[in-house]
Amino acid sequence: MFKKSYRIYFVLVSAILFAVGCASRGRPSGGEKDVTPPEITSESPKNYSTNFRNREIKIYFDEFIKLKDLQKQLIISPPMDTQPLITPQGSASKYITIKIKDTLEDNTTYAINFGQSIVDNNEENPYPYYRYVFSTGETIDSLSVKGAVFDAENRNADPFISVMLYEVDTSYTDSIVYKEKPKFITNTLDSLTTFSIDNIKAGKYRLVALKEENSNFTYQPKTDKIGYYDKEITVPSDSTYDITLFKEVLDFKVLKPSQVAEQRIMFPFEGEYEKVDIEVQSDSIKNLEYRLTRDKQTDSLYYWYKPKVEVDSALFLVKNEDYSESFKYKLRKADKDSLTITAFKPGTLSFNDDIELEASTPFVKIDTTKIKLIDNDSVPVKYDIEFNEIYNRYKFKIDLKETEKYKMEVLPSAFTDFYGEVNDTLNFTFNTRKKSDFGSIRVNLINAKFPLIVQLVDERGKVLYEQYADEYPVVDFSDIDAKQYQLRAIFDTNKNGKYDSGNYLKKIQPERVSYAQPIDPVRPNFDFVIEFILKE
Repeated sequence: MFKKSYRIYFVLVSAILFAVGCASRGRPSGGEKDVTPPEITSESPKNYSTNFRNREIKIYFDEFIKLKDLQKQLIISPPMDTQPLITPQGSASKYITIKIKDTLEDNTTYAINFGQSIVDNNEENPYPYYRYVFSTGETIDSLSVKGAVFDAENRNADPFISVMLYEVDTSYTDSIVYKEKPKFITNTLDSLTTFSIDNIKAGKYRLVALKEENSNFTYQPKTDKIGYYDKEITVPSDSTYDITLFKEVLDFKVLKPSQVAEQRIMFPFEGEYEKVDIEVQSDSIKNLEYRLTRDKQTDSLYYWYKPKVEVDSALFLVKNEDYSESFKYKLRKADKDSLTITAFKPGTLSFNDDIELEASTPFVKIDTTKIKLIDNDSVPVKYDIEFNEIYNRYKFKIDLKETEKYKMEVLPSAFTDFYGEVNDTLNFTFNTRKKSDFGSIRVNLINAKFPLIVQLVDERGKVLYEQYADEYPVVDFSDIDAKQYQLRAIFDTNKNGKYDSGNYLKKIQPERVSYAQPIDPVRPNFDFVIEFILKE
């Protein structure tokens, strides 16, 4: 009897396990994925209400929703000084609550744009570009301004660019973008470069775009990019407007100095470095001998001085053609600098490189009779020397041969630094690879308007190779690394040999940058020919 009952129990358990196993194998994907966005079932008050006086808004959905990246995507136009409280935050709900904390302006149309931040709770399908619009007056403003945003240097514009309209009235000045929020605003979201500022009223406006770091809708030149349309625009209009974003070069300014060594003071600076002089204004330590160098990684100048002074503080005057500022600095004890010489780019060189040596203290003298450069066969190699004083670097220019090994021997006292220190014996080794490891590109410039700066850049816009074209519509990039590049040209309008950004207050647009169509990756031992058609 026991055995029979046991067999029945075993059969039942086996059948159940088999059924569960079959069920598991029958639904490996967990069913079809939900791709339907949530739907709004009601709004209170209704969207596009007029004579709005409420302090709370509710939007109801047919399923549980949550808010994703709300701070990044939410745009309220015109901006409110005190942001409304919007829930849910960090949880799911079947409705959104908007509690208005600010005092609303009379006869004004407001638009609360959620972008794609409203998503369903399970699969995060977005409710696309939901806008809640209301007016504190009798009518809803219904006009719009449309256009597109581009980046001055990069192929693609950044995501989430704020595009803003400022009313041109008796109180308008160009400096308003630094201190006041705009009347109307939208953004380009994450995948679009086009914009539409909706629900605005007729009038004259200035159109400005910002890529902001802190999302306060005012321009902070240290961190933000800016773009602007050159002229006033009149609404209504059927025109579309293109805006080019650029990072403005700050006016040169020196920040608070600090002592980094016994006889070296660091002067951080903002803006674009131009020839700078630093004078000591203190009577007790005038006539110091000094040198200025620039840090190779940061925007900082080093003021090296001698002899060592025994004073508590000193007054320094920092100046160039357009800038002058005094700093009273309290000197302190610090470690002494010592001479160290290193190779700027050690090891393997490409055929576009030179041999370069740099030092931890300023070079003041070189004795080339104590520097020996030989190839792998111990044959002396001729070189020319260039000295970059601001970066404190000696460049030895030679005709590099392929698969070669160069040895540089630097005997004692070949280099003397600012403090009279000299080097000990130094040995450096540099190698080159085969020419066949590299590729080349010939660029035929179609519709060229000279001069042009033609560049090969990486996906982040970092310049890897550059050629200047001022009269002949062909440039060659020889012996370059085999990899993927982007090809672009800068229209060097002022013929100064470099890219110049724009300036908002001076109403200077950035120099034009044109990108070629995507090019194939450069392959080793292969010569490419590319036609770069430049638009008129």
